Amino acid sequence: MLKGIIHCHSTYSDGEFTLRELRELCIASGVDFVCMTDHAEAFDETRLRAYVDECAAFSDQRFRFVAGLEYECERRMHVLGYGVTSSAHSTDPQEVIRHIDREGGISVIAHPMDAMFEWIESFESLPRGIEAWNSKYDGRFAPRPGTFQLLNRLQERKPEMQAFYGTDLHWKKQFRGLLNFVSAAPTREAILAALMRGDYVGVKDRIELPASGQLPAAVLAKFRATNERYHRLRQFLKQTKKMSGRVGSSLPAPIKAQLRRIF
Repeated sequence: MLKGIIHCHSTYSDGEFTLRELRELCIASGVDFVCMTDHAEAFDETRLRAYVDECAAFSDQRFRFVAGLEYECERRMHVLGYGVTSSAHSTDPQEVIRHIDREGGISVIAHPMDAMFEWIESFESLPRGIEAWNSKYDGRFAPRPGTFQLLNRLQERKPEMQAFYGTDLHWKKQFRGLLNFVSAAPTREAILAALMRGDYVGVKDRIELPASGQLPAAVLAKFRATNERYHRLRQFLKQTKKMSGRVGSSLPAPIKAQLRRIF
């Protein structure tokens, strides 16, 4: 089994890590691969070639980068293209999904906002998966159960759809404990194939999350309570930050770093 992190950003778009730094950090942490998803809008053809080449240059039998892109679509929907590094030439999310599928990649709607659920359910072209836990948006403690319920409804139309568990890594002090254990050889092709067929499990501490996204009602209820507590705390901290700005002060850098580690 390989241990990996999916949905990651580097200095090629809006991340704080260079690819070299990510490789060194991951090897030190026992991570075997990272699926990169730098923002498609940050690239022209020359920069895209450099990104793909550097991902390949920093990959070997010990550690593997799988280059991919994150596409920003209409209404600020984001679609991940694991394994795809070409422009979609569209902001229509369904066309982006079709583009990723044509390129042989894995299309995943990233951190879908609750307000988007009805729109997603109206799609004729459904993605390969839904990001059921994004530890940047949902928080490190628990996902939103509603996202799993959305996936389960979509699976009635497309049973092979899967739950994906992404870190959405941007910051050096960001939480990195949401992992994916994949049954695959340490090659780009084998990792993508295992993700495609659902031969993986998301893991956070002692919590195991299946690729199917099928979870007992009791687990979803626990997630809901935990997630709601987290978001109340987050909202309180946002209000505190806003108030401190009004009186001409700001949060000290060490506190900001710790908040990034938590949130």
